[in-house]
Formats: sequence, C-alpha cells, structure tokens
Amino acid sequence: MNLSKSQYLKGLQCHKYLWLDKHRKDLLPEKTDSAVMATGTSIGELARELFAGGVLVDFEQGFTAMLAQTKVLLQTEQVIYEAAFDANGSFALVDILVKNGTAWDIYEVKSSTKVKGTYLNDLSAQQLAIDVPIGKKYIVHIDNNYSRQGALELDKLFHIEEVTDRLRSAEKVSQQMAEMQAMLASDEPNIGIGEHCFNPYECNFKAHCWQDVPSPSVFNLYRMQSKAKFANYAQGRITFDDFNREKLSKIQQLQVGGELHIDRDIIVDFIDSIEYPINFFDFETFQNAAPRFDNQSPYQQMPFQYSLHILQANGELEHKEFLADEHSDPRPALIKQMLNDIDANGSIMAFNQGFEKGVISSLARFDENNADELLALNQRFVDLLVPFQSGGYYHPDFKGSFSIKSVLPAMFANEDELDYKKLEIQDGGIAMDIFANLHFVDEQKERLEIRDNLLKYCHLDTLAMVKIFQKLQGILNQ
Repeated sequence: MNLSKSQYLKGLQCHKYLWLDKHRKDLLPEKTDSAVMATGTSIGELARELFAGGVLVDFEQGFTAMLAQTKVLLQTEQVIYEAAFDANGSFALVDILVKNGTAWDIYEVKSSTKVKGTYLNDLSAQQLAIDVPIGKKYIVHIDNNYSRQGALELDKLFHIEEVTDRLRSAEKVSQQMAEMQAMLASDEPNIGIGEHCFNPYECNFKAHCWQDVPSPSVFNLYRMQSKAKFANYAQGRITFDDFNREKLSKIQQLQVGGELHIDRDIIVDFIDSIEYPINFFDFETFQNAAPRFDNQSPYQQMPFQYSLHILQANGELEHKEFLADEHSDPRPALIKQMLNDIDANGSIMAFNQGFEKGVISSLARFDENNADELLALNQRFVDLLVPFQSGGYYHPDFKGSFSIKSVLPAMFANEDELDYKKLEIQDGGIAMDIFANLHFVDEQKERLEIRDNLLKYCHLDTLAMVKIFQKLQGILNQ
C-alpha cells in the first residue's frame, strides 16, 4: 500500500488521522456548497515562470499516464512541472524539477511567507518517491517584503530557500512509512484527542474524534492556553462543574456560572466615554498572495468595502456605504468617500477596533496627502468589544467568545433582521474570497447579485453594533 506525501503528513500528525482518511471517509463532514468563482493565476503557475521553458505533465490524464509521460520527459527536458513519481512505497508530484548536471533539483512551491516544518516533511516524503538522482532541494515561497511597482516582478515576489540539509533522511522517512503501512493494516488506533488535532492543521475528522466532548467544556474557557486546556482535560477537569471557580479568571468564572451577568458600572463607564454622533464603522478587506496593484504587498489587508451607521443623540440613524469597483485599486476611491462620509465629530465605534485602526494606518502610509486626516480618525475610535471583554455583560450563550457573531445572537435571539444565517454571505472570510475573485466574473447579472450580497453582509455588521449599543443603553434605563 503506497502512501502519497499528503497521507504521510497526515500520519505524522496523527496515526488515527491517516487511518480514518484511508478507511472511514464516510466520517468526513459534508462540504457546504459555495458559489463557484473563477480563479486567477495560481502561485504555483506563477512560480513556473521563474524556470521558463519547462513542460507540464498533464494531470487530467491520470496518475499512471503521468508516470509514463514523466519518464519520457526525463530523457529530453531540462525543466518539468508536476513530474510524477512512484517508488519506495511512496508517490508524489513535484512542483518544479530542474536538471542540474547529472541530477535533478527539486523546487516545492508554497504560498506562505516562510518555510514551515510541515513543508520540510513534505519534501522529505517527496525525495523518497523520486527514482532519479536528486541534487538540491528548495522551498519557493512568497516574500512579504515585496511591494509591487509596475509589472509583477517574480524574482522579488518569490524567495527561493535551499533546505537540502534540513530534511529527514530517506531511511527515516522509509521507516516511518513502513510503520504507517503496518498501522493501516490493523484496527483503528486508540488515540485520544490532543494538540495534534490542530497541529499543524485542524484534522478533517475532528468532529468524529471529539463527539463525546461535552459542550460547554474546558475547551470553551476564555483565554486559557491550549496546553492548559488539554492538561485539564487529561486530569478529568472537562465540564464546567469540574473546576474550582476560585482558580479561574473573572470571565472564566462568569462562564462556569452559566448565568446572565450584568455589571452596570462597567457599562456606564463605557457609554460615558462616547461622544455623539456615533459613527458605527466596519471594513471588509481582501488579500492577494500576488499583489494586483502598485504599492500593494503580498497578503496586505486591502479594504474594498465599508458600512457606516451614524447615530445622532436624538436617535436619528443614517446609513452610508462603499463598495469598490472590483477591477481597480479600491483605496483611492475608498479614502475619498470615507473621509467625506464619516462625521467630522463624535466617536467612531468598531467591534475589535484594532483591525479598523490598522487598516486606516495602512491607508495613511499609502496616501501621504491625506495621512494626517486619516490618522486623526484613529484618535476617535472606541471599541464595542470592551464592555463584553471586561465583564460588563456576559451571556452563557457567548460560550467563551466575544466575537460579534457570538454576541449578537445571544442578545437578540430569533430576530431575523439580525440573523447572519439569513444572508447569502455570512462571514468576513467568505466576503474576502468572493471579492478577491469578483473581477473574474464575466456575467453582469451574477456580478451584481454578488455585489448586492456583499452590501447586505457589511450593512448587518454595523447595524448589529447599533442594536448592541442600544441594548446596553436600555439596560441602564431599566
């Protein structure tokens, strides 16, 4: 039974993970349907341009045919993309294979910004499967210090790092694979939950392995480190009833208490710090591994949308919004409209203000002409997260999380107007991915529907803040 490099990596993470992946795929959670978006040039395809003139092994023909095509290309070519190998109980596809004298150098392409341990394990498994002389081994990854100016400069976008001496030996990998193959021929391993469930990636079978963990449990305790959670679990402190409250933090004690808790003094202090009109503000951003625009770096948070609700002292509420054109750099138009839309007076309220302030600081570096005015906005921010993190209001349905997606449904149960689940786009990660690929959507009707769904999602983010704030006010008036 041969193992792919991805299966080897699963086995390194947890033998039970690999066993379930081989024998119990029926336990995998159902994948949720999402809008099919056109995708741009992948990082792997861009990296091939660093080694121009190569031949791509056709993936569509199937692995056996890929092996045959690779053998032919090895006799004639200097550069091969996606070369296929099957040897020593392992099989693998090599991103880029480059002839170097009588040997072949391996280039593994990753979209991250640094070399990670799991990438070294990946390459270690690859070299075992390759049955031609191997020279040096490299990781090709993104350099996040690069800032685009004009045409994309691939030699600056990518950093090539040699890792030849950092890989596991072929003997070690072969031994580990033999152990995995023997394990796969036996019954399901008896392995409990642990940090390996998340490291280096969350296991696809977590729902199966964690099905007997009660909810809430030690794993819901606020700001307890992962190691401490698993240590408590191993010692039998699993449910909230298992804990001595005196040894817990204030918020953890509120969690364990399991009751609605209101501290009016904390809420009063927060509300007294706010000046009208209140500008409830929220950004949506996207990221590109390969920057699309000048003065953009890999994975830089690029704001493309905001929602703004302005609440006057008399209760009057006004909504303003911005959604960028998907084909151009969103920042110039966003800055111009944002500086016009946000009221010159009053507080600016965000939920977890650090993100919004960080984006504004980035915009100030981008637009020096408006830098002072942009940075002045950051001096006016107040954080709606504060009264919750400080214990001013705690609801047991928060379950240890103070994100707006946890706070809102706990405070406003069964209110459709405030239910993210009623929206086509339900979280910021989805919004980010959708907008990042929106410029590939050619059909106008589909594009307009997507834009409308983006507006509805961001609108709810700031409307939610308004409702939460007003509910806190209402508590003080009771």
